[in-house]
Formats: sequence, structure tokens, C-alpha cells
Amino acid sequence: MAKTAPEGLITALDIGSSKVSALIAQKGDGGELVVLGTGQRESRGVQRGYIADMHATEVAVREAVEQAERIAGTNIEDVWVSFSAGGMESNILRLEVDLGGHRVEQSDVDELLQAGREAINPGGRMVLHAQPTRYTLDGLAGVKQPKGLHAERLGVDIHVVSTEGAPVRNLDLCVRSAHLEVKSIIAAPVATGLACLSEEERELGVALVEIGAGVTNVSVYKDGVLTGLASIACGSADITDDIASAFGTRRGQAERMKCFYGSANMTPRDNHDMIDVAPLSAHEENAEGTRITRAQLIAVIRQRLDRLMAMIREELTKLHFEDPVGRQIVLTGGGAELKGIADYAQQALGRSVRVGRPRGLSALPEAHAGPAFATLAGLATFAAADPVDLRTLEHPGQLVVRANPKAMFSRLMAAFKANY
Repeated sequence: MAKTAPEGLITALDIGSSKVSALIAQKGDGGELVVLGTGQRESRGVQRGYIADMHATEVAVREAVEQAERIAGTNIEDVWVSFSAGGMESNILRLEVDLGGHRVEQSDVDELLQAGREAINPGGRMVLHAQPTRYTLDGLAGVKQPKGLHAERLGVDIHVVSTEGAPVRNLDLCVRSAHLEVKSIIAAPVATGLACLSEEERELGVALVEIGAGVTNVSVYKDGVLTGLASIACGSADITDDIASAFGTRRGQAERMKCFYGSANMTPRDNHDMIDVAPLSAHEENAEGTRITRAQLIAVIRQRLDRLMAMIREELTKLHFEDPVGRQIVLTGGGAELKGIADYAQQALGRSVRVGRPRGLSALPEAHAGPAFATLAGLATFAAADPVDLRTLEHPGQLVVRANPKAMFSRLMAAFKANY
């Protein structure tokens, strides 16, 4: 019988278009995350990252979590959930106020963050994240802890991720219907970046391309911050559908063909390797399958990849991921498990490309250590860090120091000048 969850337990829940996966981890004495249990179920109620069938998704969530609970030998009550549907926007809100040269006190920081909280105007959209990322002192960026330093001006950069509200509310309702409390809903690119990218990569500048089953998320990091993101309604499931359509077979068979024989690159030998294809109507009598060459399969895969890479290249241009030449691209997600994808993407995008796998977790099962589970691992990492979010700040006079009217007015004016 499962026991009650101990303190410090973290449960991550990734609800994707092809699978629902859960992970239970606990912080070790040294701060490391130790995986206690994982679970996975096929996702039948999610399309392009959106909840399309509440009941089917709820069942998959419950079964994935129960499997993780059995392995971990404990019951959990709350989860950190990923959100990967399209429509997310990432912006940086910059505020700066005059200090008059005195030392920065905690009250100055509190008032600045409170002003930032009140200045966030997502235009009717739902805010998923509102996190102070770095401070500035007299224009000097990259200050992590300004308290105690002298400055004429104190500023802060606030990272804001927003999206349409209805899909998030549907996700929240679905998880709660499975009798789980939602600790927080995290933008998938934020979580995935924590799992796959080093701090130095995020500082120097890197693009993270997560190829999911139904959605490909493209995010750009610079100076340690997620500066922009875009979603493409295309993913690895579209490759599977193309194979099924081209060779007249079922999706399950097409997925197997893609995983076992598929590749993003072609060799002369592929013209001679033969693959048996089960017919779409295999249950009927006299139904005969066909045989194709591996080259024919790869040609279908590459057609879809060519279109996807063209869309990724277009989004990277819109996100100003152009200079310097040395910036690299990290591929992750289930689509990044396709053989030869990194070499293919490097030629198609003209950038250095590597496949990103989750890191930073101890005792992670090998089956969950691939790029398809990067978001799941990133959720646990995010939860363990528990970063400051301005949405949790109380009204002035409670958790922060109440500003006098002149000081608050100057801060709000600074926010409006930031042209958020």
C-alpha cells in the first residue's frame, strides 16, 4: 500500500499530443533531484497541444500518475504541469527608477518588483510567468543581487510569458478532474530549456527547437533569458501520418516504420534494403501487404522535414536569431529521436546543431532519458528551483513595503516608458 508523500516531493506532469508522462522526484541532501518513479500513457485526448477530449485526457493523466506512484511507493496530491499549445508569447518588461545614489535596500527592490507586477498588461491574455531575471545598476546589466550596492538608478528585467486563457483553464480543469491539485502550469519551453541547456549556452545565445508530436516550439535564449518563442502547428506525428498515407498502412505500423527504419539522411544502401508494409485493412481476408525500399520511406520523411525546417528557419529569423554565426541550435522533443536528425538540421539551417537530452536528475530510467522527456525533467528542475514569480506578490503593505505616492508614480512612469 502506498504511503503518504514525504516533504519535498515533486511531481511533474507533461501532457503532450502523443503521450502523458509523470515523474516523481525528491531533493537529496546535496540539493540533487532523485527520481523515485515515472509513468507514461498514450495521449488520446490532446491535439496540437490543446485538450480536445477532457475525459480521455483525464484517464491518461490518472493512469500515468498512478503508475509513477506505484513505482515510487507513495501517494502524491499536487503536480507541476506543462503547457505546450501554440499562442504563447515571451516579452521582457524593463523598469528603472532613481535612487539618488544611496545604497539599495530590500524595500527598494520590493517596491520595484511591486511596480513591475502592476505594470504587466498582457492585454486580456493569461500570464504564465512573470519572473525578475536580472537587475541593472546605473545601466550595468547582469546584477543578480543589488542589495547593499550604491547606485543612482536601479532597474529590473521581468520575463513575462503569456497565452490565451481558455486552453490553460481546460488543462487545469482536466488535471483537477483527475483528483490532483495543480501547483503551477509552466510553459513547456521554459521547462525544457532548464533540462537541456547549460547556463553558459543561455548566456551566449542559443535556439531551442522542441519537435513534439503535434507542435514544434521554437525558443531563443540570450543573456541568460528566454527572449522570444514561437509555435509551429507541425510535429513528428505529421511524419507518421505522411508515411501511413503514402504506403496505405495504419498509423501504428507507420510509427514503427519511422522508429525502426526511418532516418533524416539517405545512403546508397537504402535503395536495396526492403521493408514489409502491413496493409491498412489487415483484418480482411486476402489482404496483402507491399514491400518498399528504405529509400522510399526516407524520401517521405524528408519531404515533411524539408517543410518543417523551412518553417523553423522562418521563425528563427522573426525572433532575430541571426548573429553571431557561432550560435547553435539544440533539438529536443520526441521528433529529435529520429536517426540523423542533427546532421540533417545542421545542413538545412546552416547552424551547429546538437540533440538535447535531460540532465540534472539522478536515477532517471533509461527509457525516460531521451529528448522526448526533456520537458518532464525540466518541470522537476523548475519546481525544485521555485523561482520568484511576481504574480504571487501580495498587495502593498503585506509582503512588500508600501511605496509613497511619488515613488510609486515614478515607478509606473518608468514602466510605461519601457513600451511593454
